[in-house]
Amino acid sequence: MSAVSAAFGTNMAVCRRSMLLIRYRTGFLMPARFLSDGEPAKFQPPVKPVFKDELVPAQLQRRFLSPEFIPNRCRKDPLYFKIERNDMVKRRKIFDIPEFYVGSILAVTMSDPHANGKLHRFVGICIQRSGRGLGATFVLRNVIEGQGVEMRYDMYSPRMHDIQVLKLEKRLDNNLMYLRDALPEYSTVDVNMKPVMLLDYEVPVNSIQVQMKPRPWSKRWEQHRFNIKGINFEKYLLEKHIKRAKKSAKPWEEFDMLKEYDTTKIEQELLQELDRKLDKSKNQEIGKKTAGPNV
Repeated sequence: MSAVSAAFGTNMAVCRRSMLLIRYRTGFLMPARFLSDGEPAKFQPPVKPVFKDELVPAQLQRRFLSPEFIPNRCRKDPLYFKIERNDMVKRRKIFDIPEFYVGSILAVTMSDPHANGKLHRFVGICIQRSGRGLGATFVLRNVIEGQGVEMRYDMYSPRMHDIQVLKLEKRLDNNLMYLRDALPEYSTVDVNMKPVMLLDYEVPVNSIQVQMKPRPWSKRWEQHRFNIKGINFEKYLLEKHIKRAKKSAKPWEEFDMLKEYDTTKIEQELLQELDRKLDKSKNQEIGKKTAGPNV
């Protein structure tokens, strides 16, 4: 009996020790060196994990609206633009059009109309975005073997296969067509460039000022020197060029409030409309999955 009682006592001691270890590891029991007045410490629940989206301030949670959704200032038939937006949303459900700006580096893959079953991939910097609705276009530029090459793409073309953003950034200007007269290194992009991760929630702005080729240029960019910020005209303009530019300049347009097209209210309405369409499409897809096959 003595051996049985001794074994039973050791088993109880082991069980008591294991229970104490479990209580200590789960936080229900604190060691004596952490207790100030000898009273049992209060239970502290583990820290709740915070998701990445919750750490972003409200002002940084931007919502990007592609500029081709915003109609022209002189829009006449709102029903036409509404029908066109429906077609744009249907196209975006099939084909992913990412967020990009003038100055971003893109890689576009589309089918070659002159060769059946073959694809063409072009990498370049976006120098222009124009057009509204289904007629939206963008231009990519790259210097290949010392020759400047530009490609204009229809954004909603059925021949478009993929639009990949290799580097997302903005420039000081909304139009970079003056890169045609800049040095080639400002338009040269590596064809085998790998995508650059965006670590910040705000799109970076590249404040570079390009260096131009010697005159003459393809266009008199000095006439637009009040609007162009990516060129330092003081290096290239002579006195006669400045006098000629002053004759055709319109500096009062900078202060013309009627010329500005405020689209804040239109953007809010369009975002609400697009959210309703996306929610409706999601509900329809969920309904199709739950309904099952038709009998």
